[in-house]
Amino acid sequence: MPDLLIELFSEEIPARMQARAADDLKRLVTDGLVEAGLTYAHAGTMVTPRRLTLALEGLTDRSPDTVEERKGPKVGAPDKAIEGFLRGAGVIRDVLEVRADKKGETYFARIEKKGRPAPEIVAEVVEATVRGFPWPKSMRWGAGSLRWVRPLHRIVCILTRPEGHEVVPLDIDGIVSSDVTEGHRFMAPGEIRVRSFEDYQHKLKRAFVMLSPDERAETIRADAANLAFAAGLEVVEDAGLLAEVAGLVEWPVTLMGTIDEQFLDLPPEVLQTSMREHQKFFSVREPGSGRIVRFVTVANRETADDGATILNGNQRVLSARLADAAFFWKNDLAVAKAGMGAWTRNLKSVTFHAKLGSEADRVERIAALARELAPVVGANADEAEQAARLAKADLTSEMVYEFPELQGIMGRYYAKSAGFDDVVADAVAEHYAPLGPSDTVPTAPVSVAVSLAEKLDKLTGFWAIDEKPTGSKDPYALRRAALGVIRLILTNDLRLAIFGLLDESIRIERRHDRSDGLAEFDHRVLVGDLMEFFEDRLKVHLRDEGIPHDVIDACLAMPNADDLTLLVKRARALAAFMKTEDGTNLVQGFKRANNILTQAEEKDGVEYSFGADAKHAHTDEERALFAALDQQEPVIEKAMTDEDFGAAMTSLALLRPPIDVFFESVQINADNQILRRNRLNLLSRIRTLCLGVADLTRIEG
Repeated sequence: MPDLLIELFSEEIPARMQARAADDLKRLVTDGLVEAGLTYAHAGTMVTPRRLTLALEGLTDRSPDTVEERKGPKVGAPDKAIEGFLRGAGVIRDVLEVRADKKGETYFARIEKKGRPAPEIVAEVVEATVRGFPWPKSMRWGAGSLRWVRPLHRIVCILTRPEGHEVVPLDIDGIVSSDVTEGHRFMAPGEIRVRSFEDYQHKLKRAFVMLSPDERAETIRADAANLAFAAGLEVVEDAGLLAEVAGLVEWPVTLMGTIDEQFLDLPPEVLQTSMREHQKFFSVREPGSGRIVRFVTVANRETADDGATILNGNQRVLSARLADAAFFWKNDLAVAKAGMGAWTRNLKSVTFHAKLGSEADRVERIAALARELAPVVGANADEAEQAARLAKADLTSEMVYEFPELQGIMGRYYAKSAGFDDVVADAVAEHYAPLGPSDTVPTAPVSVAVSLAEKLDKLTGFWAIDEKPTGSKDPYALRRAALGVIRLILTNDLRLAIFGLLDESIRIERRHDRSDGLAEFDHRVLVGDLMEFFEDRLKVHLRDEGIPHDVIDACLAMPNADDLTLLVKRARALAAFMKTEDGTNLVQGFKRANNILTQAEEKDGVEYSFGADAKHAHTDEERALFAALDQQEPVIEKAMTDEDFGAAMTSLALLRPPIDVFFESVQINADNQILRRNRLNLLSRIRTLCLGVADLTRIEG
């Protein structure tokens, strides 16, 4: 069984496309081979800026012979129908068999296909893969019709067996397959002939090419950390930049340079952002102060002067970039020290959305809502409103115009320069947070008020103009905003009704609408629709905790379900309870009681909800259940009043044994109507008690 090696060698592939391209190559080739009847033991991909590589182990030598029987038209059918069947089956009329079936005599064709050798199939699959490769962007060059992300130069395609290797014959727009590749563009130019994947990997390593992206990334990380450690410094971790830089080089050479002293007083975020975005440099800081004082760059080659010339050039370019940043910083500080008023006025000319007005209009809404939220979250109302009015000001600053990712971060610096209190400045910086599921959640009350207001305004505004997420599309990041609201509430253990928050946000939207763009919607329908959206987001959020959807549904059906802190507290307790044997058995007991009651109530036309009396108990099992209910009911009711759902579940679990014994030993629908009615009312006590904890009818299974 041969091994297959494919290398597609081209000009530099953009780093952001490499991982996806490697996955696509593996998927397209392996799917094509399997569909054609070949199997393999293992497949692996590697990618560098100049090559996509796929290696398959244990490929079968040829596809198997196959026999297929195909049913055709009935005997006596029109000639055209029969001829069409013959063409589709690839047979002649003489080989057709006539068989009797339910509808009479019918033609059948027996189609035998001989297996094909692996090289023939591989050639077809590789050509189809190359010609149909799903690059996000591709180009044509020269006179050919082939499209590739960058000009494609070579195709290595070989099958290796113990006795040797063979080149799979292939010609795509004049690019003929071979067993020849190339090493590093500068350090080992020239052709390299390979016989197998092991030979290919070994020779490329000697030719200064690290095939594995993970190996390149780890080399960069470790070398950068060692350089920084030797200088008593540390590298600022940046996983995204590390992955990108690993896709820019085939032989990473890590170098550490210095930042001109005149720029060291720039905010560290400015230094880090400028170096990352413009130069792809890693920031190096002092462990104690956090000041960024150096940078790490990654070259694609070793040099005789150990990178001195490269570093010198990089430092000159960096100084020019940082000079621009320093200019923006100086200008922005002048505006900030004047009170930031020029920026807030400029927000009137910045459109948030055509139907929702300018950023200035939005700031008015956020400020009004933040003021309303302040007492609920324990914040000072004046500080919350002040922070909200400043939150978007830095959008019109020069620094944020150049680096949009610094919005909020620069706002904190500018607010402090303007003389505002730290709590206000911090709220300006944190009002976007949390931006994702792993982002830090604000906990300072003023920050929480402004962050909640910003997200609620966005959600209610876009809902009001019917711009909701659809399928995988969410251009305004409304799912992220809803998750942010949920995390703010849960992390800060806030006790507030989200229905009321949405209601107030919509009222403020209407009050501040200057375009009549929000006039056409039903207020309560909109709030109800948004609540369903929040419930879906909550289910997604709690799924990572292992809380099933049916448990959340059981808690959503309870009173005050829009108090998310209360809801999640109940859901966590119920989920833990359902993982126990007592929990699952008690729910089965509850469902049995509920089913019997429901059927009896439908049959009798009455509701059995009152009047169970121990004096009518006829058996010891009945009396034991009455006693258990009498003992646990007050305990459960107190636990529910105290919102101690864990204690309530524990007490419910104590009812499981007497309920099990009751069902095993007692006939509910007794002939004696007094006994029957009393037992049904006893079941009603069980149902009412269980439903007071959660709607167990919604638990699946």
